[in-house]
Amino acid sequence: MHIAVGLSGGVDSSTVCYLLKSQGNEVSGITMKTWNDSYADNIKGSGCFGYNSLANIAESKKVCEKLKIPHYTIDLSKEFKKCILEYYKNEYTAGRTPNPCVFCNQKIKFDLLMKKTYEAGINFDRFATGHYAKVEYDQSLKRYILKKGIDEKKDQSYFLSMLSQEQLSKLLFPLGGYFKKDIRLIAKEANLPVHEKKESQDFYLGTNSDLIDEIAVKGNIVDKHGRTLGYHKGIYSYTIGQRKGLGIAYKHPLYVTGIDKENNMIIAGEKSDLLKKIFYVKDLNWIFFDKFNDPINVKARIRYLHKEAEAMIIPEENNMALVKFKEPQYAITPGQIAVFYDNDIVLGAGTIEKVLE
Repeated sequence: MHIAVGLSGGVDSSTVCYLLKSQGNEVSGITMKTWNDSYADNIKGSGCFGYNSLANIAESKKVCEKLKIPHYTIDLSKEFKKCILEYYKNEYTAGRTPNPCVFCNQKIKFDLLMKKTYEAGINFDRFATGHYAKVEYDQSLKRYILKKGIDEKKDQSYFLSMLSQEQLSKLLFPLGGYFKKDIRLIAKEANLPVHEKKESQDFYLGTNSDLIDEIAVKGNIVDKHGRTLGYHKGIYSYTIGQRKGLGIAYKHPLYVTGIDKENNMIIAGEKSDLLKKIFYVKDLNWIFFDKFNDPINVKARIRYLHKEAEAMIIPEENNMALVKFKEPQYAITPGQIAVFYDNDIVLGAGTIEKVLE
């Protein structure tokens, strides 16, 4: 079997190349280029995107040389800028908090990258990455299902929750049955040149203002009663639950509890003001079933590091749903992704649209 591996230059995807080749597969390393010289000089931060991402291409080549497998670089910098960076900018300037990693997986890594790889003449049978998750075909459901990886601390099923059945049908996630510590050990024993490399799951390590080429419009920071407490430096510099950077001396710690784009205001309040139970999600993507017509009980995660909590999903029109947590949750944030689980199975996901109470 010919397997193309999305190779980032990190220890996880590099070990995937090693494991798959050791199993007798034909393996090709595919590295996605997201950076070009058109970006402003201030955009230098490392992470998934940034000037230093070019170093990942060089490290990926070294891994492929070590394993004696071909390496290809697919330039998607224009598409990445148009699709992901524009989405990032538009969400923040609308007073929402985006999740670029989820949408990069959906629209770039497991869509355009795979298509461009085929167009380059690399006729692979499956596409693999170093994500800690599992994809399986359920014969009784006649569907591909997405599951958590066994390493709870590294599980990345959250970031894959917007993938379609067509996308899942082509994917392999070999690390879903491994713990991170074991992958480090395998990489070391294989003497991979990146076995000691530190990992970063951050999209970008700079500031929002680096990526948003708009003049910040200052405005008021108010409490929930509308009383002015101070002044903000542009709403795209803030997100729900933020504590630092408000610049207000007050009798108790203040948190961002709301963002009012229409009136260019940041609402600040106490930590308890961030506890909410009910919200809407839009643009639902179901994996375990095609659609749902009746309320269902699930475990819901409202951001990657959120501990799943019991909730009920109630279907609405226009591919939306109302989500009701059993207990209040901290900082439910419009723009973020809500993922719904049944034990280790990903049922589906949607974008948080509006928080009610």
